[in-house]
Amino acid sequence: MYQKQELCERIKSLYPDLGQCGIDVQVNYDGGRNVWVVDLKKDQHELKTYLDLTDADTCMEGKQCVNLTLQISQLVNNIKKV
Repeated sequence: MYQKQELCERIKSLYPDLGQCGIDVQVNYDGGRNVWVVDLKKDQHELKTYLDLTDADTCMEGKQCVNLTLQISQLVNNIKKV
């Protein structure tokens, strides 16, 4: 398994909009649920999404993660509405 910093850096490299929009990304492993928790924040906006290990593996292989893509799009849209 990889470290949370590795997954976080991979997510940032796959989704360059995160840095451009000033969105903070935090990644933590939830052993009880056996998922990675990805927390996206900007100002008062926050979204959490969960990546199962298969999705996280896909991200680490350099491919986009469908669930994460949807969450990032939703957060960016919420930010632009303000």
